[in-house]
Amino acid sequence: MEDSNIARINKQINIDNKGKLSADNKDKPEVKRKPDWLRIRVHGNYNFTETENVLRSLSLNTVCEEANCPNRLECFNKRTATFMILGRTCTRNCTFCNVEKNVPEPVNPQEPENVAKAVAKMKLKHVVVTSVTRDDLPDGGAGHFARVIEEIKRLNGEVIIEVLIPDFKGDEDALLKVIKAKPHIINHNVETVPSLYHEVRPLAVYERSLRLLSNVKKHNPGIYTKSGIMLGLGEKREEVIEVLKDLRKADCDLLTIGQYLAPSKKHHPVIEYIHPDVFEEYKKIGYELGFKYVASAPLVRSSYHAQEAFNDLLDSKHS
Repeated sequence: MEDSNIARINKQINIDNKGKLSADNKDKPEVKRKPDWLRIRVHGNYNFTETENVLRSLSLNTVCEEANCPNRLECFNKRTATFMILGRTCTRNCTFCNVEKNVPEPVNPQEPENVAKAVAKMKLKHVVVTSVTRDDLPDGGAGHFARVIEEIKRLNGEVIIEVLIPDFKGDEDALLKVIKAKPHIINHNVETVPSLYHEVRPLAVYERSLRLLSNVKKHNPGIYTKSGIMLGLGEKREEVIEVLKDLRKADCDLLTIGQYLAPSKKHHPVIEYIHPDVFEEYKKIGYELGFKYVASAPLVRSSYHAQEAFNDLLDSKHS
């Protein structure tokens, strides 16, 4: 059973290594095969199967699976997962994302309690909760986020809670619902540089995302803020540095930088595979700009090693 599960997962994360372009992307340059530093060698174990079983028994979704995350074998083996609430269908049309785009399903009222139960069963010390974007809901799902946070705290008040939220269409009152629930970290990714938003995030607004991060600090300076950016979509070095500066102006505390990997030929193509040395350079620049923690490497994702990152943050604060 375990071997078949791993084979199925490996099949799902068989991301387009050939770099061939779809008909919609003929004007984009073709990239070479995936370099060695992006090849993943992870073996499953009992923890992987047990984690999967807990998620299935409570009818929970994870972004690890829905977004074809390359790290999910490793994370499941470590009994970690990023819960994805508010269904499996997104109302946005971002060209980098593998999550289904369609008419969303009704919100499950039992989901907050089920997420809390899963956190308890998995004995998590650090939980990450994200969602699809739900522009069809009056508050974008902010109230549902708040209920999930409250339920987790009710079952275990010692769990570190990190939420990766959509922009709620810039609705500050909606954002306040999440802030008042007091998660430890509020993450909102800018994803890419402003010049590529029309290609990569056509329904998002760069300035709106920056304003969201600023508003978190305005209403509760004690909550850590976090954001992330992908490389390899066609951005220029100076554009990346400007994004890092903008995030610091918004008082963003934590930063993640990772390599974009196209989920399929229908998605935005990989324009470039960025060398690990370049990621190290951005990491150094990030710390020089004043970020409290920077994770920058090809396989870094928003919630990858989130617990370790927060522990490092606390250690540096105490020292």
